[in-house]
Amino acid sequence: MCVEGLEDVEAHLLRGIRKVIGPDVLVSASMDLHGNVSRELVHQTDLITCYRTAPHVDVIETRERTCRNLVELLSKSWTSGLFRPIKAWVPIPILLPGEQTSTRVEPAKRVYDAVSGIEAKEGVLDAAIWVGYAWADEPRNRAAVVVTGRDRTAVSEGAEKLAQVFWDAHQEFTFVAPTGSFTECLDAAVASKADERPYFISDSGDNPTAGGSGDVSWGLTKLLARPEFQDTSGPTVIYASVPGKIAVAKATEAGVGATVTVTAGAEIENIHAGPLTMTGRVHSIKKGDKYAIVEVVLQIGSVFAILTQRPKPYHHEHDFTDLDLKPRSADIVIVKIGYLEPELYDMSKGWMLGLTPGGVDQDIERLGHRRIRRPMWPFDRTFTSKPDLTARIISSSNEPLEGIDE
Repeated sequence: MCVEGLEDVEAHLLRGIRKVIGPDVLVSASMDLHGNVSRELVHQTDLITCYRTAPHVDVIETRERTCRNLVELLSKSWTSGLFRPIKAWVPIPILLPGEQTSTRVEPAKRVYDAVSGIEAKEGVLDAAIWVGYAWADEPRNRAAVVVTGRDRTAVSEGAEKLAQVFWDAHQEFTFVAPTGSFTECLDAAVASKADERPYFISDSGDNPTAGGSGDVSWGLTKLLARPEFQDTSGPTVIYASVPGKIAVAKATEAGVGATVTVTAGAEIENIHAGPLTMTGRVHSIKKGDKYAIVEVVLQIGSVFAILTQRPKPYHHEHDFTDLDLKPRSADIVIVKIGYLEPELYDMSKGWMLGLTPGGVDQDIERLGHRRIRRPMWPFDRTFTSKPDLTARIISSSNEPLEGIDE
């Protein structure tokens, strides 16, 4: 999380929890690997682990592991009192977007494959690697390794090995798909052959599941300005999505088949484009979605634009088919996402990652970070010395945390 006026908000939250439950209660936490793990956060938890896949297909397994680890600790609460695990933390001066660290491909696949080997060592209970969150600007933003267990040597050596594997690969990280400007992506999609369709484009700068507002209208504005899509005979395009509460209400009142003029988007983020006014035919309406609340599909030329009452991620095929859309037979599908989630990835025949503007702009070096620790890859391409990847042993929550957050 990022909260104005608070540094390291997860640690702040845990300190509040500790005031209620006390320092002796064991706390086990599961997290997204796209997060920032400070020394204080490790101090406040007894066990901390995270996903090992991106896209995150191991969410349930991670939660189960978190519970198993906690039960393991509770089962060791014999006569000498509660067993507190030894925690080794290594911060790594790397800060990359998730779209450069997908475990589908190298080098992230190799880096995360090393986790299970460390976890299997005698005296180790859990091992985890966080790649960091690139779109915040705080001193804690960087990659990190945490290994926990009962053997200090095994825990320390395991953490240092994982950190070294990550650092050794730092120059290899690149985007998970071919990238380009939005114009370049659209040009490639229009020029694609039949066996390359549906051609997916990631409108990555406004990905709501990565921290984007989901309400940037820039992509849809640029899309509707293209002459190829201004007639119903043009290539079929699905665009997901832009929120607009008033627009959705107006289209819903008009009903399927009606032609309406509505304005949507840019209620939260209008830096790159203002609210978009468009005229189209209401193709479908769906009520009761747990994220969007109400969804409306508006056909404008050959573009089927999804408008929502509230921002919603579109990760599954049914997200489209529920709206009487057929993504598999569309020519182009544009989704506010980074790397494609598994169902979208399986549907795609062609794919480009659009380097589009928004709160989670993939071109992180142009965002102007000022408060991250330096040097930091890729903001700094030259390091005068090797980074210190020595394991820091973090005290338990019922002991004082000494030293500084190095």
